[in-house]
Amino acid sequence: MGWNLLFWLVICFPANIALLASTFYQVLILSDLESDYINPFDAASRINYFVLPEYVGQGALCALCLFTGHWFMFLLTVPVTCYHLRLYVKREHLIDVTEVFRVLNAEKKYRIAKLALYLTVLIVTIFRLTLTAVYYLGIEDDEDIGNLW
Repeated sequence: MGWNLLFWLVICFPANIALLASTFYQVLILSDLESDYINPFDAASRINYFVLPEYVGQGALCALCLFTGHWFMFLLTVPVTCYHLRLYVKREHLIDVTEVFRVLNAEKKYRIAKLALYLTVLIVTIFRLTLTAVYYLGIEDDEDIGNLW
């Protein structure tokens, strides 16, 4: 099995699923807060628990794409990584309990945009994983696909 297939299957796919799930959970918590199903302290603590691991995972995925020469994936993930870095340096990455209702709509829109980006990255990852698997398995004709069953 080639290193490229291992990269897409073992590293990129699980990392993208984890980022997508984390962001979906954060959107869900913000929606619950907006509907008044959860109090602001619980919402902020639950979201802030996932912020730093998400930033580290996104940065690591972006750096891996840069170092392995996957330029399209790198260019797709670098804007979010730079934005995460900017928020972290300015210390605006955590949600404040006292101001959570003031920034609720902005945070929700930001996380929905990240959710769309992570879904796009996941689709590209699945496409590249499929192409790499087909290349390494040597499937070129429809007759070869029939032999797999």
